[in-house]
Amino acid sequence: MILLDTTRTSRSGHRSGLTRVTGRLAEALGDRARAVTWESLGKHAPAAGDWFLTAEVFSEAERPGFRAFLDRRACRTAAIFHDAIPLRLPHVTWPQSVARHPSYLGLLSSFDRIWAVSVASRDELLGFWRWQRVERHPPVDVIALGADFDAAPRRPAPQTPPAPVVLCVGILEPRKNQTFLQEVCRRLWDSGQRFELHYAGRINPHFGKPIAQAIRAAAKSYPGLHFHEAPSDVVLAGLMERARVVALPSIAEGCGLPVLESLWRGIPCIASDLPSIRENAVGGGCLCVKAGDADSWAFALSQLLSDDEIWRGLARDASVRHLVTWADCAQLLAQGLSED
Repeated sequence: MILLDTTRTSRSGHRSGLTRVTGRLAEALGDRARAVTWESLGKHAPAAGDWFLTAEVFSEAERPGFRAFLDRRACRTAAIFHDAIPLRLPHVTWPQSVARHPSYLGLLSSFDRIWAVSVASRDELLGFWRWQRVERHPPVDVIALGADFDAAPRRPAPQTPPAPVVLCVGILEPRKNQTFLQEVCRRLWDSGQRFELHYAGRINPHFGKPIAQAIRAAAKSYPGLHFHEAPSDVVLAGLMERARVVALPSIAEGCGLPVLESLWRGIPCIASDLPSIRENAVGGGCLCVKAGDADSWAFALSQLLSDDEIWRGLARDASVRHLVTWADCAQLLAQGLSED
């Protein structure tokens, strides 16, 4: 039996990228998995043949006794690893995440199996362990996450391009670089180009309020600018239905799930040229642009909004390329666990 860790997900009132991963895996695994929390794990009396599987992030301080649980080896343990961004970019990461991450990465070294969400993330984890001189650690494989965020079917590329609407999905924080995208769009608006920019995401409790205030202040001068705070999956799906382009201007990503989710819907994507993003963009449908290069972003975004032929080519590539579903992801995990 797979004991799927839902400790944080079960308490969350929002659908962040991390909670989306756990939630969609729970749905896709079905009766092959049983949802557990750290507090309820002991009640399930895990046996030697069971697997404790987690896609969450935690520390010994947040889960007292977790190190002892790993040492007891009551059952086998596996984890999905997202990234080491809190350690690479602590100055733009929520302090709680920065404090948590060293313990988290240390605990992962005592797991039995690890799947990283990208080659770039795998390399980060292995690099951290080398730096810490961890000699014994589990194998780290790479697994593609599902692109079908709400289980909607794929659709053929539309013949008629939609209205010029840009969608940027992600928590408001410096790492996601929404302020940069807003400046790029302001430049295009001031040049006379007309389109809408929609931000959709939560507000980072430590860094996000000034970004949200700047968006709301700018919206008074630019009526095409909108912010949808903590949208539900239904609202997010509706925004994607209208979008001509999905933009991901981040300065760091472990996977870049919005890229996959936009491609699933046949929506061309423009994203920062990061190693993890390139892994997902190589199949087509996505333009990778140097992070923070305003001139390059303005040029590429303007083309996607105004040149129907360029847009059709990317939309066609997005709609026909291979993408992994959450059912595929769950099957690969279940198969990998059954083989050990």
